[in-house]
Amino acid sequence: MAEDVILLDAWASMFRMRTRIALEEKKVKYDYREQDLSNKSALLLEMNPVHKKIPVLVHNGRPVCESLIQIEYIDETWPGENPLLPSDPYERAQAKFWADFIDKKLNVPAWRVWATKGEDQDASKELIEILKRLESELGDKHYFGGEMFGFVDIALIGFYSWFGVYEKYGNVSIESECSKLIGWTKRCLQRESVVKALPESEKVTAFISERRKSLGLE
Repeated sequence: MAEDVILLDAWASMFRMRTRIALEEKKVKYDYREQDLSNKSALLLEMNPVHKKIPVLVHNGRPVCESLIQIEYIDETWPGENPLLPSDPYERAQAKFWADFIDKKLNVPAWRVWATKGEDQDASKELIEILKRLESELGDKHYFGGEMFGFVDIALIGFYSWFGVYEKYGNVSIESECSKLIGWTKRCLQRESVVKALPESEKVTAFISERRKSLGLE
């Protein structure tokens, strides 16, 4: 029986980029359905009645919510090529730790940089500090897991599309502050899965500019 895979999401979300990259890495065919978050679809509300948020991965009629959980689900459901999580239990635990760190530590200051009126210097400083901590974890490795592109890379790379936003509204230069991390992004962008999933930074910046206007922030 043919598998039915649907991804409910919105194009600018760095979280949906994760799920799409994972699906592309595993060469899973899926139906992408863009969601209007100001007018949520009946399917989105049905598939994620608890949080009513994107992304939602629907596999044969059954929903899987939260992007990091989706990556793990995709890796286990379609094991085949390109494993996304290490097989070694300790390395697997470390990958989950850093992905969780990204969600808990990076997202809030990244949001504050653009979603507040005027320059939030504390948010900009915290954002750079977190990116430098991630850069330190990366070290001289090709990817966060070593030579293999995987879980932590997928968790972080979607933020790259938002770097232009952070630089414009946070008055920072990520390239000058975190040159090794920029080198890592360039390696990630050599992967077809990443190129397909990430929107251009200029498009995201224009979207946020309009969003800020609608919120009365500029």
